Amino acid sequence: MIYRSPLPAVAVPEATVPEHVLEHAHHNDKVALVDAVTGEAITYAELVEQVGRTAKGLVRNGIRPGDTVAIASLNRPRFAVGLHAVMAAGATAALINPVLPPHDVDKLKKLANATTTLDLDDLPEGDAEALPRTDPRGTAAILFSSGTTGRTKAVKLSHRAIVANLEQHRPGWRIDSTDVLAANLPFFHIYGFTIILNSGLLGGATLVTLPRSDAGTYLRRLAGHRVTRAFLVPPLAAAIADHEEPPPRQHLKLVLCGAAPLDDAIRREAERKLGAPVRQGYGLTEAGGTHQTFDDDLESDPTSVGVLCPGTEARIVEPGTDRDADEGEMLIRGPQVMDGYLNDDEATRQAFVDGWLRTGDLVRVRDGRFHVVDRIKEMIKYKGYQVAPAELEDVLRKHPAVKDAAVVGAPDRVNGEIPRAFVVTQGVVTAEELMAFVEAEVAPYKKVRRVEFVAEIPKSVSGKVLRRLLKEDSA
Repeated sequence: MIYRSPLPAVAVPEATVPEHVLEHAHHNDKVALVDAVTGEAITYAELVEQVGRTAKGLVRNGIRPGDTVAIASLNRPRFAVGLHAVMAAGATAALINPVLPPHDVDKLKKLANATTTLDLDDLPEGDAEALPRTDPRGTAAILFSSGTTGRTKAVKLSHRAIVANLEQHRPGWRIDSTDVLAANLPFFHIYGFTIILNSGLLGGATLVTLPRSDAGTYLRRLAGHRVTRAFLVPPLAAAIADHEEPPPRQHLKLVLCGAAPLDDAIRREAERKLGAPVRQGYGLTEAGGTHQTFDDDLESDPTSVGVLCPGTEARIVEPGTDRDADEGEMLIRGPQVMDGYLNDDEATRQAFVDGWLRTGDLVRVRDGRFHVVDRIKEMIKYKGYQVAPAELEDVLRKHPAVKDAAVVGAPDRVNGEIPRAFVVTQGVVTAEELMAFVEAEVAPYKKVRRVEFVAEIPKSVSGKVLRRLLKEDSA
């Protein structure tokens, strides 16, 4: 069975990312990006001018089509200049998390074949060089898979794939010049790259770049900049839900949460604090955003990740097979899908089956809307039963003494694996009490059999639990 979007497929322009995103920005004096802390701001007209000048400076300095230029920076207005200048020069932008240790940054640069790193504080300039003609089907950007369950891979995204994904979101999210977007999620991640930065610029909105902060500061900045669309990951949603001070009056019309499943109790409380609908979306580095909740469909099931984006198709199959299933691995097909992993033909081959991209996520569909259960690789196999860690984590977080929790499979000689919980507390509770609490809420084979109290749950920048680190402790 093939699932399709309720909206018709969109036309994909034959254009590069800079051509498409900045097509109507040349004479626009509206602020495109502003930094909430430094006040640094760039108008759309200045953005176009600076992108062109920097692209020509890169060409003058020897950057050619086929080269890869690394960008390692936190969110700031000049990130957009550097990113689009690299692509306008015909090169590929490799986007790297700047807070990684230097040896990890060097490792990712090598993985992406990057020959140089662009310094956003010292952008090259040129005015006489003609820019090369760039093939829209060439590689525009390299983003890195999260590595939550295994080794990091370099994902190749073509101009056409990115442009297609931007066009796929426009019918559902009607971002326009009246919008102000909170740009707090990293631009080097697919969520920040496509859903916030480039979707916002394409729609003519103003983007407010925000550093990581506590929930109170975040809420004040949303209100102060009159943000209309905010973007969350589950840890930030939980922090907002737990924030005790009365929040300032907001101007939000929609809040999107992604990168990992969101506990519904947290969603409801965050929604109350923010005064706007909090809805979920779904995507992955290898295919951008594939599911969304439309602006005019906010009353539908808020526990889902919405429906397929226009032009995207999906199948649900029994993991490791080609048999349709009510609940199983989701396969994706569409023009936004990656070209493959750089210099890793075997991983690319394993990622696809008959033209369909394996997502690795266990999903079910109800009334046309998709629900993400968990990562297949993270499912716990207890006596032949499949146990979803996310389900147990949701139950644990309902206990008043639990602030956060993560569950992994711990090796067990008799049972194969047993659910082991790592818990951050906000009150006095024993391991036995927590195990009994979970046991009362789930089937017998799902109950937690070990509890360890920790100070913090390790998570990626996008909010995903780094279960591989916890599993190392469970080995």
